[in-house]
Amino acid sequence: MVHRRCLFVLAFVSCAAFGQTQTPSPEATLQAGTQLVIVDVVVQDKGGQPVHGLKASDFQLTEGKAPQVIHSFDEHTATSAPAKSEPPLKLPPGTCTDYTPVKPNETLNVLLLDALNTPTKDQVFVREQLQKYVKNAPAGTHLAIFGLTTHLTLLQGFTSDPEILKDAVEHKLVPRNSVLLDDPTGANANPESLSDQLSDEAESASGALATSLAQVAANLADFEARMASFQTMLRVQYTLDAFNALAHYLGAFQGRKNLIWFSGSFPITILPDPDAKGSPFAGVDSKSDEFQQTSALLSRAQVAVYPVDARGLMVNPAFDVSSAGSSSRNPRAFATQLNKFTNSQADEHSTMSELANDTGGHAFYNTNGLADAVARAIAAGSNYYTLSYVPSDRRQDGSFRSIHVALGPSAPQAVTLSYRRGYFAYDARHTSAAKSAAASPPATAAAGSPANAAQQSALLHAASAYANAAMAHGGPTPQDILFKVRVAPAIKGTELEILPSNQPDPSLRFIGPFRRYAIDYVTLPQDLVTTLQPDGKRTGTVEFLALLYDADGKLLNAAGKTVELRLTPETYTRFMHSSVNLHLDISVPTRKETYLRLAIHDVSSNHFGVVELPAASVANLPVVSVPTAPSTPPPAAPAPSTPPAGAASPPR
Repeated sequence: MVHRRCLFVLAFVSCAAFGQTQTPSPEATLQAGTQLVIVDVVVQDKGGQPVHGLKASDFQLTEGKAPQVIHSFDEHTATSAPAKSEPPLKLPPGTCTDYTPVKPNETLNVLLLDALNTPTKDQVFVREQLQKYVKNAPAGTHLAIFGLTTHLTLLQGFTSDPEILKDAVEHKLVPRNSVLLDDPTGANANPESLSDQLSDEAESASGALATSLAQVAANLADFEARMASFQTMLRVQYTLDAFNALAHYLGAFQGRKNLIWFSGSFPITILPDPDAKGSPFAGVDSKSDEFQQTSALLSRAQVAVYPVDARGLMVNPAFDVSSAGSSSRNPRAFATQLNKFTNSQADEHSTMSELANDTGGHAFYNTNGLADAVARAIAAGSNYYTLSYVPSDRRQDGSFRSIHVALGPSAPQAVTLSYRRGYFAYDARHTSAAKSAAASPPATAAAGSPANAAQQSALLHAASAYANAAMAHGGPTPQDILFKVRVAPAIKGTELEILPSNQPDPSLRFIGPFRRYAIDYVTLPQDLVTTLQPDGKRTGTVEFLALLYDADGKLLNAAGKTVELRLTPETYTRFMHSSVNLHLDISVPTRKETYLRLAIHDVSSNHFGVVELPAASVANLPVVSVPTAPSTPPPAAPAPSTPPAGAASPPR
């Protein structure tokens, strides 16, 4: 990753104009080798304080039951002298990039406010606690803030500027109602369900009325259970998709990331439970392959999850004053409500602890000090040891490999170790789940065995979910493919008609005037995947996309081109020593607040590079000259072809 990002900076900083080819230094190319497993280990004493000064010889590491040789060892401390930051790229007006300069191996922190799984009043409480935290956050703390509804939204990119963080928490953490979560904490809420109320009435009735009420209560209870199960299933899927998108985004940065997840419920775990009967993913059998892919991505991205119960210190609602009357009249209902709450809490806390333990984090619940929880999570995640090893089992068959880390007899023993408990042995270069899913058409799954079909279906969903997240307005901007793009007006005035090459939403009535914008992309071929064919040629497919959204996230218009690579050995060599350039035009209505989300998508690997900017930010730039002929990639690649209708639209 260091070599890749340095190559991007060296090649693009000096690029004065689009369309120029660059020749990267051969020494800057990182050669792929044997899979290296990285394990971050937090070591704390009984008081929760970090233990410093340990050596590699103090650690004993096994995979399964096989001892492993530690390949590299580093200690990271919060008090270490900060590494020299990469200088920000100086780009002219209208030119932007998905490249984010951060300090090498700096610990990054992510705050995730989960509105999907959290009652509104608890979101308000979290916001108040975060306002308290950012006012006193240690200098230099690098934070990004995300929100989750039915999709993931980047509210604030990584920054250590306290004023920017205060502004983000104050104005961007807006509490939202969850469309899939019943809020049982309102002032007029009754902890008894309607089916329970009918059951109570059936007990006090007699004869045919009692039988009828009991039957209705049973049917209603079944309906309520099915509805709750369906809503939970959707929340699991949306949450899993969000973690998948986060893992893709965070994988572009080196070093450890602490993901602090504020939620009112935690419907997923990441790693399997080896003691569970049947599927190791209890209750989510159909999604186990997606869990494996997400787990693999989180592992490679060095993400430790710190779940924080946004509800704070909870009291059983059965003891709430508003429900005291009904509970006192019906002791059975009171006991049922009491047991339901106790069991639910135990399940929630168990899931939180499992998720934290599996990824090397820590769970926080039954506390109103959420600001303190954030401070403790960041402090713990900033003092750790990084161990790496080459597995003695070289097979990359997708199986789960458990990891165990302990301290030797010469090291302190009264300590707690936090680290990820395993990983899935996927080859990230060639056989990753995302790549396989992206490359396999749905027909392949349908033709296979039921088990393979289910697996392919799950992986295809994970791939399409990532594609949707990558292109959604306001979402995280992946950096799988590093690129820069220039956006500027292509004409002085306006036009009454939309460009014929554009693909507007057919359900909208587009009325001019429109402003035409020129979009020029440039990237390096090192991030693009080509496949060697039997005839010696290399093939690949790259999409260049420009999507226009309104302020509410509705897709208004799209433009795109697809480049089909067919490279001989000679042209492949030239291609790898050139830059890839492409031009698009898009029509933007002048009477709306709009946003351009621009992307390069490598179809073979399902990798994205994405930037987003308000159209208003480039509206007053000087007009750029528009090419008289369609732009082309370097001589090594054929001219791009315009995709058929719908091909440039975001994956749905």
